[in-house]
Amino acid sequence: MSKFDWSNLDAHLLQLLVAVVETGSITGAAQRLGVTQSAVSHLLDKLRGIVGDPLFVKRGRGIVATARAEDLAGQARELLRQLERFAQSGEFDPACWQTTFTIAANDFQRDVLLPPLMARLYAQAPGVALRVIPSDVPTLEMLRHGHCQLAISPRPPEGSDILQKRLFETRYRVFYDPAVRAAPQGMDEYLAARHITVVYEPRRALDLDQWLAGRGVQRRFAVMVPGFAGLPAFMHGSDLLATVPGLLQTTVLRGLASTEPPMPCPPMPMYMIWHVRHQHDAAHRWLRGQLEAGVAAVQTETAAR
Repeated sequence: MSKFDWSNLDAHLLQLLVAVVETGSITGAAQRLGVTQSAVSHLLDKLRGIVGDPLFVKRGRGIVATARAEDLAGQARELLRQLERFAQSGEFDPACWQTTFTIAANDFQRDVLLPPLMARLYAQAPGVALRVIPSDVPTLEMLRHGHCQLAISPRPPEGSDILQKRLFETRYRVFYDPAVRAAPQGMDEYLAARHITVVYEPRRALDLDQWLAGRGVQRRFAVMVPGFAGLPAFMHGSDLLATVPGLLQTTVLRGLASTEPPMPCPPMPMYMIWHVRHQHDAAHRWLRGQLEAGVAAVQTETAAR
């Protein structure tokens, strides 16, 4: 019989299990938790003794979770949420909040919306660390299994246990380098130009590009990059056009000129998305409010330009 029993469990061991399962490595878990690899290995041995399972087995140069570890990680996430709610019971004070809050976002949402949120957290809740993970197309599992506490996306997943709120709409604009070319005059000049766009892996085009292609608008794409952050390196000093959300003028496309598209385009909506279990959590509600306030500030700044 193991010399360990369930009373040896604590939040650190639960966090460790979740970190190793989600990162798939001792090194990754150590980096996430801010401890040494030897500390992770030691605590993992302790956890193995408690639950009576190897938890992870070698696969090539890495490790893979056993079925038991996957099941326990799901239970650990819920226990950690309960512990956090226990610690935050009563009146919520942001200044005393100590946690890592995970948000899923793509590079557009990350660069435009999350720095203002981080500034507000630093001023009002300095104990909160913000972790950003790629959202791709957010899935129900991301939110149900606690991979993130909040997602930002124009494409909310559908589920009876998933909640959403529209943050804003942004219009598309055609960006170009004014030192090289003028704004395209009319549809013919727009279609004759060379274009750059974003194609997420694996070959997922922007909603607008799909919408235009479905209406017979055929553009000549000279460059396709995997994220909005890749646009400026190709656009500065070139005649390329990029038809992308106008809010990018506040971040990665600052310094480039823009004009309205020569054809009507639908706006891009943006939503914050969360699981119903967070709906009445005081800390989560407060953070959602801070995100909305940060978005409002970004929109005010953009309108003033």
